[in-house]
This record gives sequence, structure tokens and C-alpha cells, in this order.
Amino acid sequence: MSAIQIVCAVAVPLLWGYQFVAIKVGVAEFPPLFFLALRFLAIALLLVPFVKRPTRRQLGPVIAISIFLGGLNFGLFYVGLGLGSGSMSAVAYQLATPFTVLLAWPLLAERPSLTTSAGVALAFAGAVVLAAEPGLSARPLPLLLVIGAAFAFAVSNVLTKRYGPFDPLMLMGWSSLLTVPQVLLMSLLLEYGQLASLASADGRGWLALAYTIFIGGIVGFGLWFWLIARCSMSRVAPFGLLLPVFALMSSVLFLGDEVTPKLIVGGLLAISGVAMTQIRPVIRAAYTGV
Repeated sequence: MSAIQIVCAVAVPLLWGYQFVAIKVGVAEFPPLFFLALRFLAIALLLVPFVKRPTRRQLGPVIAISIFLGGLNFGLFYVGLGLGSGSMSAVAYQLATPFTVLLAWPLLAERPSLTTSAGVALAFAGAVVLAAEPGLSARPLPLLLVIGAAFAFAVSNVLTKRYGPFDPLMLMGWSSLLTVPQVLLMSLLLEYGQLASLASADGRGWLALAYTIFIGGIVGFGLWFWLIARCSMSRVAPFGLLLPVFALMSSVLFLGDEVTPKLIVGGLLAISGVAMTQIRPVIRAAYTGV
């Protein structure tokens, strides 16, 4: 990976980590699935008029990506986060990284190197340390929902890599448009008070929605799709393990969570593991001139 790609790969979990606070604020003001529908509707309205339509070959994969990335990943995640804690959700969601690396092996023929495997294991150990922090344990349902979301996200990553490359803004705009009816239908079936929330939401709720649209959505996923198109999943996916570090940092800064030794150790292990996944290719490049 080039230096700019590494910077972008670190920026994505940073933006998504701080999005945990925004989502937690947002789902306190809006029903979670309705909040998600508003997010995808806004992204679609902002992007679809200005990007190309998917080709006939791309349409099927874009629909599949919208189901796994939009309806399942975000739907399960928003509900799980609404029922549980932001810290628990950040830790449990890290299963997306090993899920992605494991799925990429048989489906993309991307066999992870020993160094990458060791780095993923080390970073995941950091997530486990974070999970052992008192107060992060949760009821089974929200935990299972977030784990399901992590698996759906891993599937969407593999689909994006296998059937791409896609123009990032085209994929984001059209997959968002296709996701709106999915999550809106789930909201109508499972939630209530949607219209009332539009009238009662305060400025914090609308700012949280704006963050998920512009920063976590358009910028974050734009960079993520750009990286997937240019790098192997075994190189990109481990950076996702930095997400709980940034999520917990944002919780400390904005939600008043306490910094503890376990949080520090877990964060350092996650950062070290991600760094390890990058060592071998850098050394090889130094000798080959690549």
C-alpha cells in the first residue's frame, strides 16, 4: 500500500469510530431503522443525480451489496447499537475483519500471509482485551445483532471486491437508493413514532444524522470503496480493527467514559496488529523497488 492509501485506511476507522457516538445520539432521537432510512435517503438524493447508472453487468452485484451492506449490516447494527452500548458494539463489530479475511480466501483466492494472519490475530486479541473491560458485557440480543452485522459487512466487502472495481460514488449512491425501501419497510413493520420523531428531534439528533450522512457515509465509505478497488482485502480489512480504538476514544471525549489500563492495552494491541499486517509488503517493496 502506498503512503496515501495507508493514511486513508487509518482515516476510515477514525471517521467510523467517531460515528458510533453520532449513531448513539441519533437513535435516542429517532427510531433506529427510521434513522437509517433517513441516512440512506439523503445520501441517495445527494449522489444519484450526479453519478452514472450501474451497467447491466453491475446491477445484480449492486443490488446484492445493498442487501448485505445496507439492509442487513446497517439494519442489524443500528438496532443492536440502540439496544446495547457503543463500546460493546465497537468491540463486537471487529469480527468483520476476520470474517472478511476468511471469506476472501475461498471466494477471492486471497490467501493471507503468515504475517497478515498474525497481525489480524494480535489486533483481534486487542479487541478481546477491550471486550473484557468491565461494563462492556451486554445482553445476548444486541451482541448477536452486532455480530450478524459484522458478518453481513464482511460479505459486502467480498462482493465489492469480486465484482468491482466500482466507481465509489456510483456504488454508494445507487446502493443507498436500493437500501431505502429495505430499511423503511423494516421500520414500518417493527417501529413506531417515526413522524413524531421528526417533530421532536433536537439539534443534536439532526447533527448526528448529518455526521452519518456526510462524514461516516459519503467520505468514509467513499474512501473504503476506493481502497477495496485498489488493494487486496487482506491488506485493507485489518485496518478495521482500529475502529474500537477510535470508538472508545470518542466515548471518552464525548460520552464521559473512563480510560482504564485494559482500554490502553487493548488499543495498543489493535494498533500493533494492524501495523504488523503492513510490515512484510513494505520490506518486500524495499528490495524489489515496487
